[in-house]
Amino acid sequence: MSKIVSTAEEFAINLLTGNTDPRYLYHNLRHTQRVVDGTKELITGEKISDEESELLLVAAWFHDLGYTISIENHEEHSCQLSRDFLAKNNCTPTFITSVCDLILATKKGYEPKNELERIIRDADSSHFHVKSFMVSTELLREELSSLGKQSIKSADWRKENIALLRAKHRFYTDYAIKNWQKGKDKNIKRLIKAKKKNKELIKKESLKAKFKGELPDRGIQTLYRVTLSNHLKLSDIADTKANILLSVNAIIVSMALANLVPKLDNPSNDYLFYPTFLFIIFSVVSMVMSIIATKPNVTSGQFTEEEVNTKKVNLLFFGNFHKMKLEQYNWAMSELIKDKDYIYSSLTKDLYFLGIVLERKYRILRWTYTVFMVGMIISVIVFGVALKFYGPERILELPVMQP
Repeated sequence: MSKIVSTAEEFAINLLTGNTDPRYLYHNLRHTQRVVDGTKELITGEKISDEESELLLVAAWFHDLGYTISIENHEEHSCQLSRDFLAKNNCTPTFITSVCDLILATKKGYEPKNELERIIRDADSSHFHVKSFMVSTELLREELSSLGKQSIKSADWRKENIALLRAKHRFYTDYAIKNWQKGKDKNIKRLIKAKKKNKELIKKESLKAKFKGELPDRGIQTLYRVTLSNHLKLSDIADTKANILLSVNAIIVSMALANLVPKLDNPSNDYLFYPTFLFIIFSVVSMVMSIIATKPNVTSGQFTEEEVNTKKVNLLFFGNFHKMKLEQYNWAMSELIKDKDYIYSSLTKDLYFLGIVLERKYRILRWTYTVFMVGMIISVIVFGVALKFYGPERILELPVMQP
């Protein structure tokens, strides 16, 4: 690196770190260093001579120093800063003029006239091809807003960036076209994708706002959802309890029939008749009650047009429509979803009738468990009494008649 370039670098860094307004979120030291790095890459890619490289690098370090003075006409201020600096460092007038011309070539809308101007223009827009472009452009938007120059929404700013990259901007050097254009195209795609995503979000929010008054409150939705879920869980628990009782009693009856009943043929086992009879009767009654508790009750499965119009039928319960044709049920449901009160009414009916069914199930189950418990206790007591007073030992104690 030549002495004038290293001296220009030191001057620019000191000025940008000491005098830059904190509102400059984009036009700061980081941006200047990025432009310098882009310039170095283009110098290598375009095979620029050492003398011309000095001009480009000094111009790159000075091109935005004018922001430390004013945002207005900052290129002219940058040019004046470079003139004063280069004059103090004994640079030739030709060198000073060339650097100033390169700085002025970074003006918005300027069309470069020579190779060096094309390089400095491409270096100044080198951020268009990098992955951090979305972050950089957002910082520029925030900077313009904080400085009071332009207040623009993200969506509109995105549109402007798409228009800029697609139609207004182009790379001038062969190296940039070959190596940076692909990254720029990717950033265009990212902007378009973000634009579409934003449109979908706006559409969704618009629909929410449009139907906000027509849709049920989230608290009401949660109330119905949780309550219906709890009812269904309680119904599953009741069915499980009934199945357990049914299985247990089926096993008891099977074992009794297989082991106790065959022994009743022997006169010496007559004492087992009544205990076995009670044991089996209570088990069978428990089984029957368990079946009754879980026995499904399906309604007619039909409704009339009048019932839909008067909102008397609950279309959410399958038992009210399983025999209806699809066209009729589709019409009825379309009528239901038009009316918020009808929806609430149907959900409330669902809760109510589920509660009625649950009450019946648990009432029968309670009696079933009571019968099962009492039956087991009585059967055990009767077995004990029969064994004590009428068992085999008691029969041996009875007097035997002598011939």
